[in-house]
Amino acid sequence: MQAAGFFMLAEEDATGQGRMLLWDRNWVVVRQSPRAGTKASPESTVTLYSKKIGE
Repeated sequence: MQAAGFFMLAEEDATGQGRMLLWDRNWVVVRQSPRAGTKASPESTVTLYSKKIGE
């Protein structure tokens, strides 16, 4: 996303458990806001919702 010019990035635990994504190699993004395919300004915040692989 940074290569595309997006630097306002946020991460959230998609399971609702409020866990922090400290080591993101074992997490997978399951949705994002704004939604994929939506035209967004590089100044907007993109939130990535992730869960641990296998959950």
